[in-house]
Amino acid sequence: MTIAAHAPITEAELTSARERIGGWVLRTPMVQLKLSDTPTEIYLKLESLQPIGAFKLRGAASRILRMSKDELASGVWTASSGNMARAVAWCARKLGIPCTVVIPEDGSPTKVASVERLGAHVVPVGRQEFYDILLRRSYDGMTGAFVHPFSDRDVMAGNGTIGLEIAEDLPDVGTVLVGYGGGGLACGIASALRTVAPDARVVACEPETAAPLANSWRAGHPVPISYTPTFIDGAGAGRLYPEMWELARDLFAGSEAIPVAEVRQAVALLAQTNAIVAEGAGALPVAAALRRPSEASPICCVVSGGNIDASVLAAILREQGS
Repeated sequence: MTIAAHAPITEAELTSARERIGGWVLRTPMVQLKLSDTPTEIYLKLESLQPIGAFKLRGAASRILRMSKDELASGVWTASSGNMARAVAWCARKLGIPCTVVIPEDGSPTKVASVERLGAHVVPVGRQEFYDILLRRSYDGMTGAFVHPFSDRDVMAGNGTIGLEIAEDLPDVGTVLVGYGGGGLACGIASALRTVAPDARVVACEPETAAPLANSWRAGHPVPISYTPTFIDGAGAGRLYPEMWELARDLFAGSEAIPVAEVRQAVALLAQTNAIVAEGAGALPVAAALRRPSEASPICCVVSGGNIDASVLAAILREQGS
């Protein structure tokens, strides 16, 4: 079953995914954020160092490597704002099969170009149509096997291997901060930590301009929101998907909406202190961590990706005085 059931990913699913993707992904390093003005220990799980520059390779490989030759005969396709598109295209090229990606027409030019370089065919659509495709899991004229970017148990199990690594590398972790877009990353990690580090708290992070989960969390049920696109294109969304809401409210300790200005500051801080290039979604948990100046237990921030447009990064560094 590929659609996310309303239950956390199991230990057996996580173990199977870890074995399946072992030769395709990196075990990424955990490093400490170099700060001298706060007693809080902040650690960075650098998924930005994956071969495609983002965590999405874990979930894409986990799903695609479960498919049979017959399922893959006509290739694969996905709908993604960028990083899942890149991950699926990377896997397709490795397997020598066709790949098509449906992407919002306002998507990151850097990510679109990287997908095309991997040999995938890109189909741009409007933002509302993009969200509808994720609900329908279909698009007229599309052939091949569909890889859902988040609402898929194999995808979440692949993402959950990050949680296994966090628990092994930082066994006393108190809080894990993770960006939330569709929910596949945060729910996968939270499922893993519930299994191997049950005392760790997982908090989902979204930009204030696109925070359906945080708003729904406060209300206690899914609520509609206004959506404003920003450079933080790998987290936040215009809507909350029902099956992911069921998982999120079971797995998370909370949900936070972070001002975009603070995320820009976190992007600059990562470059200045640790020489780490992070996209907006990758810096989002760091911005959230900086709001916790005196937390006793170590914090882990999942730096989910580093695929930021060069012009955007340059502008942020100029405005932050780098």
